Amino acid sequence: MELAIDTSSNVVGIALSHKGGILASLTWQTRQNHTTELLPNLVCLLQQTKMELSSIEAIVVAKGPGSFNGLRVGIGTAKGFAFTLHIPLLGISTLEAEAYPFAFTGLPVRAIHKAGRQELATAVYRQEDAEWQCLEAENLASVETLWHRTRQKTLFCGEIPEDIAGQLSQNLGRRAIISQSNSPSRANSLAILGWRKLSKGEHDDLVTLQPLYLRPPHITKPKERTPSLSARMEQRKQEDGIPQNRC
Repeated sequence: MELAIDTSSNVVGIALSHKGGILASLTWQTRQNHTTELLPNLVCLLQQTKMELSSIEAIVVAKGPGSFNGLRVGIGTAKGFAFTLHIPLLGISTLEAEAYPFAFTGLPVRAIHKAGRQELATAVYRQEDAEWQCLEAENLASVETLWHRTRQKTLFCGEIPEDIAGQLSQNLGRRAIISQSNSPSRANSLAILGWRKLSKGEHDDLVTLQPLYLRPPHITKPKERTPSLSARMEQRKQEDGIPQNRC
């Protein structure tokens, strides 16, 4: 049995599968409470399916791009399980998991997530000759850039803001097919894609697997501490060559 974990955004998902076949899944909305909600929901899912944690033989986790804190929670949890249970760990792109449910169309599938600063996290995939391929790796782009890149009919999916969807439709016309309905749980796609890698003997290193951040997280630089009055006086003495008092 495999466990898939997706904490890339405020839409969180987990799934249990057997050789890629979905046994049960759970999806919920969160308000940046990934840490407190992930494990209780996993326990609930295991109880519903009457499964034991020890039955899990592989962990599949969404590695991003996505929420900085959410990805840390998901990957940290996945690594903890993989280490404790001595089982393989596989990281899958969040955008690939978003695009995979539309592989059957045979069209280029561009997955999109809002990334802030007027930019979008995006990648393109396509099913060709029964082979699921990445045509454009994960990157940051403006909506205007996507207009210029889209030269053939393309299906757009993911967590697309309404204003972005409107701009794509207006500027690309029939070249843009915007997914109007929510795609199945990304965790389900993770389970399927993870099993494909696992069946080929592939897995990720427990130590080196890291979240895929397309932009360094914004962290406020700590303010420099102002030296105390006594420290400033001592420094001034040293600069003026005044001998220090010694006991």
